[in-house]
Amino acid sequence: MQKSLNSRATAAIILADLLNSKGSLSTALSKLRDRSDYSLIQELSFGCCRWYWLIQSQLNHFLSRPLRTKDCDIRCLLTIGIYQIREMEVANYALINETVEAARELNKPWATGLINGVLRAYLRGEKIKTFEDPTCASAHPEWLYRSIKAQWPAQAESILDANNLRPPMTLRINAQKISRPSYLDLLKKQSITASVGRTKTAVVLDTPCKVDLLPNFEEGFVSIQDEASQYVPEILDLKPNLRVLDACAAPGGKTCHMLEYEPSLKVTAVDINKNRMQRLKDNLKRQNLSADILIADVKNIKNWWDEQRFDRILLDAPCSGTGVIRRHPDIKVLRTYDEVLTSIEIQKQLLQSLWNCLRSGGLLLYTTCSILQEENQLQIRDFLKSTNTAKCESIEIEWGVECKYGRQFLPEVPTNNQNPDGFFFSLLRKT
Repeated sequence: MQKSLNSRATAAIILADLLNSKGSLSTALSKLRDRSDYSLIQELSFGCCRWYWLIQSQLNHFLSRPLRTKDCDIRCLLTIGIYQIREMEVANYALINETVEAARELNKPWATGLINGVLRAYLRGEKIKTFEDPTCASAHPEWLYRSIKAQWPAQAESILDANNLRPPMTLRINAQKISRPSYLDLLKKQSITASVGRTKTAVVLDTPCKVDLLPNFEEGFVSIQDEASQYVPEILDLKPNLRVLDACAAPGGKTCHMLEYEPSLKVTAVDINKNRMQRLKDNLKRQNLSADILIADVKNIKNWWDEQRFDRILLDAPCSGTGVIRRHPDIKVLRTYDEVLTSIEIQKQLLQSLWNCLRSGGLLLYTTCSILQEENQLQIRDFLKSTNTAKCESIEIEWGVECKYGRQFLPEVPTNNQNPDGFFFSLLRKT
């Protein structure tokens, strides 16, 4: 991507690549962190993904005929223009001029008149109709909208609304280095306001900030981790000197948390992604923690397992990510139900393989950041039917929705600053 392109042109290329199944927001934006306009590019990219389906419905009213496939970047520029009008406090003349100029930078001067005309018509409120289709109004793809409405009818509207919000910034306090009250005092001295979360280690910032502004971050006093997943060590009932497997471990947030919770654990962390495992190593180093690190496909246990069974296994399984859409709004644009079906099969294989690595009486905690029942409750139901040595244990926490085979946290519109990601837990004991 050329560095000389303005913010809107750059964001349009990122969005067009997503629509053409090239990469993700996090991958694309990671290459641009040194740009002075990074914050604007990030805002445009995240915002357009968050509201993509609603904006497309509106945009179609202003186009007399569909744009050609090769002009996907122009459609993305129009999307960016409408997003700025809807959600950003930018002077109208400035956003129109900059968006029009972006078309020239993309070597499509023919589109300048179209962009100018559509955005000015949008500003005048022409042809914008009240939505009769609730799917478009929700700003979700149809398959996901229907799944949420069918599986969570009582909570559906709250979930859909929460998915369109910006996420909170939640910290995990390293209790081995500092108490939560003491760290709150450090934040206060830096004029960073925050409140305690429901877990013993959670602190929720009133306003997100840059990581380098957090006191003693590099010294390992604190990490970034959503509150829902901070329940992992407590639910796994970690005791001194246990052998623990963290499957699908990268980038290592839960690995580090387990070691903070009980430093004497003997943890083996396995993941197939070499680049993400480097982040796990960096996190361990920052917090002065140690674990055995293996880069391998955890499903193929013959390639990495020494046949010494584990006392505890954390399986944070690959999934649809439908519980963390507010953090990764490109999921709305990228994810398809066929990919969900692929994830379901991988989850099944992981459960079957890793069960062999657990000792009798040991615990396996299955987690996902999904809210889809076929990846969660139904996956565990089917595993229990096929595995006579597995028993589902109750999870004694008050938060979330109690299910027959676990506990489900759902995204929700925040109340009293409590606003966790969607997350599923199922605790299995080997009999």
